[in-house]
Amino acid sequence: MSCRAPATVTIVVRAGAGVIVETSAQMAEYKVGYFVGSLATKSINRLLSKALVRVAPPELQLTEIPFKDLPLYSYDYDETYPPVATAFKDAIAGVDAVLFVTPEYNRSIPGGLKNAIDWASRPYGKNAFTRKPSAVIGTSPGKIGTAVAQQHLRSILAFCNSPQMNSVEAYIQFDDGLISEDGQVSNQSTREFLQNYMAEFHGFIARVYTVLPRTT
Repeated sequence: MSCRAPATVTIVVRAGAGVIVETSAQMAEYKVGYFVGSLATKSINRLLSKALVRVAPPELQLTEIPFKDLPLYSYDYDETYPPVATAFKDAIAGVDAVLFVTPEYNRSIPGGLKNAIDWASRPYGKNAFTRKPSAVIGTSPGKIGTAVAQQHLRSILAFCNSPQMNSVEAYIQFDDGLISEDGQVSNQSTREFLQNYMAEFHGFIARVYTVLPRTT
């Protein structure tokens, strides 16, 4: 992680007995690994991920962490992880935060994404998401925009001990032409919302590492 000096934010922490302590932290650069929950090549959530990369603040360096080649997880693998799973966990270890961009399948997340989370969280005691800041977003043609899937995913991430950005929530209803193949967002209000979402995520990551400094 490399720091720039531009902006300074104030972190407000309750220290007990109603006492509020204010500290300042420089806004730094962070590496963010993102997961596209759908394996479909024409996924609208892949389009959303491209839009998020485009509108993210320059202090966030976004890289996709693919998982389509992972076999189905079994604890039989815990003794000797296959190379593809080791590389997957190494990719998560190499970023400061994770972003999930997921559709909703049968009121939950896609099976491939759940399988990837299982790989990342195992074997016991080597959970890759521990203290790793996370955020969740998704899009669908329906008006509730992946809301139920996101709530299920949040429950999983809570068990994985990942600090979550609970606000801003983002449930995007997708219309034809909303996002182009190169990530351009045609609707101005949606574009501004996504830009604000990524700016909020940047601030959230900074706050997490202020309260939970790295031990390595």
